[in-house]
Amino acid sequence: MNIGIRLHDTLPGTLFERLGYAKAQGFSCAHLALSKALSGFAMNDAPRLLDEALAETVKGDFAAQGMGCAVLGCYLSLADPDEETRARTQQIYRAHLRFCRMIGAGVVGTETPAAPNARFDAPQQDSEEAFRLFVESVRPVVRWAEEEDAVLAVEPVWRHIVSTPERAERLLDELRSDRAQIILDSVNLLSPENAPRAEAVIDEAIRRLGDRVRVLHMKDYTLAPDGAVRSGACGTGVMKYEKLIAFAKARNLPMTLEDTRPDNAEAARKYLEKFA
Repeated sequence: MNIGIRLHDTLPGTLFERLGYAKAQGFSCAHLALSKALSGFAMNDAPRLLDEALAETVKGDFAAQGMGCAVLGCYLSLADPDEETRARTQQIYRAHLRFCRMIGAGVVGTETPAAPNARFDAPQQDSEEAFRLFVESVRPVVRWAEEEDAVLAVEPVWRHIVSTPERAERLLDELRSDRAQIILDSVNLLSPENAPRAEAVIDEAIRRLGDRVRVLHMKDYTLAPDGAVRSGACGTGVMKYEKLIAFAKARNLPMTLEDTRPDNAEAARKYLEKFA
């Protein structure tokens, strides 16, 4: 299995050092969030910073440590109601897609934002208005992904605009591009209402999105007395992994861990490997 980790969840250090820590704990790939893993990297400056020189450095560090970059994270809002803000954000995504190609990353990963945005009179997250705003905002980003021979992978989250497998399927159908794909984080689909049906939710996600999933995010969860879903490292909750692992193996998908710490990341990886 190809199991990775978010580099900002490792011990602190340079990119090369963080990759070394991940490698030493048995991981083979990583999720790279530049603003969290590179000292001094500002997302607002991404169009200027993500140049060939930085790409050579990043690609070289990954190669030297024998690691793959499964996800290049760019988790900014593409549904901000302010048109100027949205346009700036789209250019940051464009720079990440170009950089994704240059370093050989698997996908540029993103979520759809929650709404409303407190700064504006924004639509509610479950409204058709919010969905349409996101779709139209992401269309040019997907075109740039096609031009760069890169992939934009959207991660559905139950609190966000694209909140269910059905909405994610609808999004992909509207975009009509093989450069728009999915990161499947099953725990992020669980709400207080549907968590008791977690296996059915996962089954629906695989059924609707399976052939368009490029990466799995892996974590665990517990249910609080009030029904709230609380996430944690794999092996610390009640998540059932058999179907997800079988799905990942059948499609040879990379899996990156979330909600780990340096002192439990290796145990979380080993826990998943029990299901291989």
